[in-house]
Amino acid sequence: QVQLVESGGGSVQAGGSLRLSCADSGYTYSSYCMGWFRQAPGKEREGVAAIDGDGRTIYADSVKGRFTISQDNAKNTLHLQMNSLKPEDSAMYYCAADGSGVYCYYFPSLGGVGYWGQGTQVTVSS
Repeated sequence: QVQLVESGGGSVQAGGSLRLSCADSGYTYSSYCMGWFRQAPGKEREGVAAIDGDGRTIYADSVKGRFTISQDNAKNTLHLQMNSLKPEDSAMYYCAADGSGVYCYYFPSLGGVGYWGQGTQVTVSS
């Protein structure tokens, strides 16, 4: 059974930084894509960043240059370093894992997501 558990969310002022982590267990598709998406109240889910099995990374235009996704395969952990945070980054952030081998291909669409966690809240105040 796949389980994804996020941590690291919190409240920061604009311009601040946060580092999100995702511990995965039971997910054996190490060559597949993993990533993060977010959802703010009243808005649709938005793909934020993803990383494929070869370490290639992709980002939403809204976070390019500010967010960095990384993966520690030895520890089965995914990270999202978020710098220069803006109030519009406020949302629930979810760790996501590929379910059919097309998550990265369709990014920022979330059609390929097969698994996701409970989320961690990020709040950025102005």
